[in-house]
Amino acid sequence: MSTTQGQTVAATKGRHVVVVGTQWGDEGKGKLVDWLTETATGVVRFQGGHNAGHTLVINGVKTALHLIPSGIMRPGVKCYIGNGVVLSAPKLLEEIAGLEKAGVEVRSRLRISEACPLILPYHAAIDIAREAAKEKAGTAKIGTTGRGIGPAYEDKIARRALRVQDLKHPERFATKLRENLDLHNHVLTDILHAPAVDFDVVYNEAMAYAKDILPMVADVSRELNEAHQAGANLLFEGAQGTLLDVDHGTYPFVTSSNCVAGNASAGAGVGPGMLHYILGITKAYCTRVGGGPFPTELDWEVEGTPGYHMATVGAEKGTTTGRARRCGWFDAALLKRSAQVNGLTGLCITKLDVLDGLTELRLCVGYELDGQTIDILPMGADEISRCKPIYETIPGWSDTTVGVTDYNQLPKAAQHYLNRIAQTTGVPIHMVSTSPDRDHTILLTHPYIA
Repeated sequence: MSTTQGQTVAATKGRHVVVVGTQWGDEGKGKLVDWLTETATGVVRFQGGHNAGHTLVINGVKTALHLIPSGIMRPGVKCYIGNGVVLSAPKLLEEIAGLEKAGVEVRSRLRISEACPLILPYHAAIDIAREAAKEKAGTAKIGTTGRGIGPAYEDKIARRALRVQDLKHPERFATKLRENLDLHNHVLTDILHAPAVDFDVVYNEAMAYAKDILPMVADVSRELNEAHQAGANLLFEGAQGTLLDVDHGTYPFVTSSNCVAGNASAGAGVGPGMLHYILGITKAYCTRVGGGPFPTELDWEVEGTPGYHMATVGAEKGTTTGRARRCGWFDAALLKRSAQVNGLTGLCITKLDVLDGLTELRLCVGYELDGQTIDILPMGADEISRCKPIYETIPGWSDTTVGVTDYNQLPKAAQHYLNRIAQTTGVPIHMVSTSPDRDHTILLTHPYIA
């Protein structure tokens, strides 16, 4: 049972929801996953690594998660790390320790797929050295987090990854590690002119954390399918955002995994028929961290401008890196692309309260590209970088929306703004978040109600 705005509603059993970011990440997925977990019995991460960052605020207390699904903050909920995730075991254990210190029980509720590729020290070394080489050469950096995510996915695709299951077999692990270091140390020293990574250091660290990791390892695909058969409600939690997807994003300024809803199936080991509802998390404006094109970007560093207002009121700093997020107007043409590739059922608009006090808003409804007018974001960074946004001007509002939980209590101008987002994107708004707090959420249509 789930309660909202004074009404108790019964969720449909065996219903599964996928939560994805529809912009460049940082849309506030963590809060909504935590909120929806009231109705779910299991939460699944299906892609990405510890380059993701989900910040939750519960009763005024802030918690940052990077690998562990946001459902961990709900007692009794099982959390799964699917095979589509690249796993840094030391970072996972560090995160577990932080949660345990705060009184959150983790180990008995967390399941890790044995098929997860491991992120090892040489992956981060290569990641950092490559970005440094680009900077030295004067070429555009991708803007990675330097955590080894991309190189770990490269090893996976090249079929040489060390996986969690290899921790069960020390001799096999050592053999594969030596082979990988022969290759990667050649790249590091001879091509990137960076220090080599020592075998003994990597091997001994891996064997030390294996004893803590292995008790949580499971056949996640089987457990999820069994939970489905038993009538459990599952929640699939995406990391990053659709426009960072390696296939559908602003390539090459993207992450190294598929962030779209369809990857919940492959990245967790469940059939696509088990994905019943796709919720797109969307900021009431746009932000982006790192390099790459951003058609509606504003001058967010100049005091007194709308962009500066978004950056400061929205506290736009990356959860994982602390880097400033670039800010801009809402892009409906971008969201059309996200709706198309994700098959969105409904939207949740977050950070509406950040726009409080702006007298005038702009909504991008299309672009001018090479003399043509288009109404959907094109594919790839080169074309997107040439897009000139076409704006619709909408009145802002002065009343506060912070903490509002009833749609009818929003200022009329805020309601109009939300209605225009739904109309121009073609996706209905089912939820609105009016602050980072768990309970400050307007529910119009519940994803778990058939």
